[in-house]
Amino acid sequence: MQTIRSFISIPVPPAVTAAAGKIMKRLKPLDQGFKWVPIDNFHLTLKFLGEVDNVEIPDVCKAIRRVTDPIEPFELRFAGTGGFPNAEKPRILYVGVDDPTGNLVQLVAGLEKQLADLGFKPEPRDYTPHLTLGRTRSNSRRAGEELVAAISDLADTPFGEMVVDEVHLMASFLDKAGPTYQVMDTIELD
Repeated sequence: MQTIRSFISIPVPPAVTAAAGKIMKRLKPLDQGFKWVPIDNFHLTLKFLGEVDNVEIPDVCKAIRRVTDPIEPFELRFAGTGGFPNAEKPRILYVGVDDPTGNLVQLVAGLEKQLADLGFKPEPRDYTPHLTLGRTRSNSRRAGEELVAAISDLADTPFGEMVVDEVHLMASFLDKAGPTYQVMDTIELD
């Protein structure tokens, strides 16, 4: 048996990726202590699964299909920037995601339940939709004042919209240059 580092995500359209990339370019020089997400790796993570035995992948795909079956394509809006654990002392910087239909939160809740039935550990925190821009290079470090101020200035900036019409099961491969991702399955919403 072989394990595959896996996660479930929604791909982000080029227009949103480009808008977020422009903001990252503006923010990068303000704090050298951040590792920025490569633009090609932008996605909305729904559930990180960790190391999954390759023989379990078909069951994971079936679970995703059970959850997505009743959900029709829905709209998301990307706007504003913020940080986790909070905007004043962020370790993670992100673009906010507005889920006006509530379908994204419903989708994640369904995935949590279905995957817990397969033995995957439920996420202890409530799901907060976001597009990660960067993380501090050290767990103890937080963003500097200049970067925090810039994030605050961008709190209402619109980044675009999308219609969610598919969900991906992804494989993640780690190497010195950072992670690379490969789509293992595409589940369409209809």
